[in-house]
Formats: sequence, structure tokens, C-alpha cells
Amino acid sequence: MRRGVLPASAAVLLLVSACGLTSGSPMVDDVRPGSIGAGEPLKGASLTVTSKEFTEQLVLGAIMGIAFEAAGADVLDRTGIQGSIGAREAVKSGDADGMYEYTGTAWITYQGNSEPIADPQAQWAAVRKADLRNGLTWLRPAALNNTYALAMNQANFKKYGTKTLSDVAALSKSEPGAVSLCVESEFANRADGLPGMEKAYGMSVPAKNVTQMDTGIIYTQVKKGSCTYGEVFTTDGRIKSMNLAVMTDDKKFFPNYNAAPEINSKTLKKWPAIEEILDPVTRKLNNTVAQELNAKVDVEGEDPHQVALDWMKAEGFVK
Repeated sequence: MRRGVLPASAAVLLLVSACGLTSGSPMVDDVRPGSIGAGEPLKGASLTVTSKEFTEQLVLGAIMGIAFEAAGADVLDRTGIQGSIGAREAVKSGDADGMYEYTGTAWITYQGNSEPIADPQAQWAAVRKADLRNGLTWLRPAALNNTYALAMNQANFKKYGTKTLSDVAALSKSEPGAVSLCVESEFANRADGLPGMEKAYGMSVPAKNVTQMDTGIIYTQVKKGSCTYGEVFTTDGRIKSMNLAVMTDDKKFFPNYNAAPEINSKTLKKWPAIEEILDPVTRKLNNTVAQELNAKVDVEGEDPHQVALDWMKAEGFVK
């Protein structure tokens, strides 16, 4: 459940007992301002960054913290909180000052809406407006959109030539046996997952052609060709490392999950320079960058914080 939410009882337990909210370690990177942080406008600030526990979030949390360090702040690292609610509540309560969150998660999971907004900028604007009432300010979003997709290996891509979900729907009608799916159980049952996708595209995949499995297994099974298409996350590093072909969501069915800084509003009022520090960094984050950074962790086994630091230096944001 990379972007999902814990059951209420589990969330309450997490909020009162998770070590991520009561402990942390100082970030001690030896960084100076590069293209961001000139004049150290955050000097004197003590800021806490947080994140959820999966790879991309750990990298994004480190990126935010390193940016704050370069601008002169003392930064406490409380990244890696289990589930979605814990990290968000930490920022909302002031136990943490900021994190990168996803617009679709906020709109659907936290703010209780059932219908996503197709335009990513409009989705972000709606989320921002709603969360201002919760003491949270969303800064400008990244192109990075960690949403659902279907992907296939290169052999099947050459065989069937599908490039869009409309192509997959057409194939399911012309050659029903050709379309087999590997998906998570959650995706198989969510309205914004397989059932909704089939309805939106006029697709009907027989139950015998749908296999449910854990996320990590999906990628290896698709690579092997055990299923023609697998449910993937568009920023996952394994897409690139396994050379999978991702189908375009040409009807824009899947919600937008653009990453954007979610900052405690009181913190932002006290340290308004946070916005100008993070904005250039956020604008550099897209799906290609995310896939590369995630792959360094998930495929090559590198440390998420070091991956973030190397990228920040390579981009010239920090020295």
C-alpha cells in the first residue's frame, strides 16, 4: 500500500507509539549552498523532515532535508514512518515541518473525495485549498507522478505492439487469450484500479487471466513473460532496469499522484524562504529522475540518503 492508508485502529496506535514520531537523528551532511540556499536564509532554524517508509519517500525526504541543510538549517531526520497517516499527521501537528506527499493520496485518502481531478495542476490546486484549513501548505508540485500503469516486457511489446491502454482494450477483444494480467489484490478490487480501468476502457479480462500477487513478484513475472501485462508504479526503478514498456493511460483514468512539498503552515510563515529553496529542486523531479534514483536503491542496493545527496550535488543544488 505505497500510497494507501492504514486502518483507523492501526493509525491511532502508530501515532502514539511509532518510533518515527518520537525519535530521529540529526542530518550532518557537509553541504554548502549551490544554486539554492545562497545567504543561508534558514540559518537558526531547527527543522524536522519526515516521509513514509518506501524507497521513493526515503529519497525525497533526504532531498528535502539536504536542501534545508544547505540553506543553513539544523535538520532532524524522521523519515521512514510506516504507513501514510503517521508522516502526514506529524507535519500537521508540528512534530515535523515538512515532507513530500502525493496529490492523489491527499485528495482521495485524506480529504475523502471519490473522483480524482484529471488535470494535474487542478488536482494540486484543489488539494492545496482544502489542506490550508488543516494547517498544511502545499508548495508547487513536481512532474513526478507515481501513479498506476500497465507494463509489459520487450518481447511481448514487439509481438503485440500495444502502446496505450486503449490498445490493450482492443487486443482483449480481438485476441482475448493474449491479455493476461499480474496485479496486487488491492489493485484488483479498487475502484481506481482494475475494475474502474476495465469500465473506462471497455475492457473485459476473464478472471482466469488475472493473477493476484505481491508487488515485487509482479515485476519479475512480467519480465519473464508469465503474464502479458503487470500493474506497476510509474516511478519504480525496476521499470528501467528490466526495460519494461509502459502503456500510456490515454483516457487519463488513473488519478494523478504528483509529489509536492507539504509544509506545516506555521513553519512556512516563520521561514518563508523554504518555498524558494525547494521550488527549483521540485521542478527537477520527474518520472525519469525518480526511476533512476529508485533503481539505485532497489536494484543497485545503495543507501537512499546517499543517493539523494549525490543527486543534489550532481544537479548543482548543493556543494
